[in-house]
Amino acid sequence: MSELRLHQKNSMNTSEFNYDQAFARNLGWVTPAEQRALRNKTVAIGGMGGVGGHHLLALVRLGIGNFRIADNDHFELANFNRQAGATIGNVGASKTETMARMAREINPQVKIEIWHDGLGPDNLYLFLSGADLYIDGLDFFAFDIRAATFAACARLKVPAVTAAPLGMGAAWLTFMPGKMTFEQYFQWGDRSRVEKAARFLVGLTPGMRPDYLVDPSRVDLESGAGPSTPMACYLCAGIAATEALKILLGRGRIVCAPFGLHFDAYNSRMVRTWQPLGNANPLQRLKIAVVKRRMAPKSKTPALVPAQ
Repeated sequence: MSELRLHQKNSMNTSEFNYDQAFARNLGWVTPAEQRALRNKTVAIGGMGGVGGHHLLALVRLGIGNFRIADNDHFELANFNRQAGATIGNVGASKTETMARMAREINPQVKIEIWHDGLGPDNLYLFLSGADLYIDGLDFFAFDIRAATFAACARLKVPAVTAAPLGMGAAWLTFMPGKMTFEQYFQWGDRSRVEKAARFLVGLTPGMRPDYLVDPSRVDLESGAGPSTPMACYLCAGIAATEALKILLGRGRIVCAPFGLHFDAYNSRMVRTWQPLGNANPLQRLKIAVVKRRMAPKSKTPALVPAQ
């Protein structure tokens, strides 16, 4: 039988799709009632690049039925080492449209609202209002919109998760309504981009630093670029999906800021952190100063920056 005929024989008409059968293997880890609950939840994801696309696909496979996704970028060759939708056929294609299509190929019944122009002051509240959860997939250097998005989450009482790919591991923080906010933890204010980058990096990973960056010159802060690995992005998606399950179903322990976690697969290490003062902690301030020196333009040993 030819490859084309075999594909035609095995293809399924979307009208034949059965949600309960498609996600039956989730049962056991979730109850049938919880699976039905997940189907009715809405998750907003800002960014469909390095981690955002993986977040979307993991959550679709979990059976979540409603999404809002935002990104104004298109796929290019530089995305191939880590981004879920980066393939030869998708070069130049919209990241949101591509990832929405991939999600619908998993669940044709999934409902996806697309913000083609990305997130901004004019659409942020519409994007988040009524969402059950926000998951951060924005570029590491998108400081202004990230701060605004997390601030809006706090005001709208939307739980928010950020899971950053770092080296060959992942660092993550969860911000729950009524608890420490993103700004209280990172304390960006109106500081410079270099200062915000240092505070974001140190705030995400106060417990340890990957020591296996073999070529620090690959970090280019002026162009907003840094080395990345596919492993880190997959780890982030698994972690964020697990946090999503606990938050959306209201079960399991939520480790939220000022507590955080960082898993480094390369060094086989897990560190749980606690920063009750966030970046105002004196030790944190010292680490920020060290990272800023490494980020100086003439530095030969810049800090490792996660690329999303």
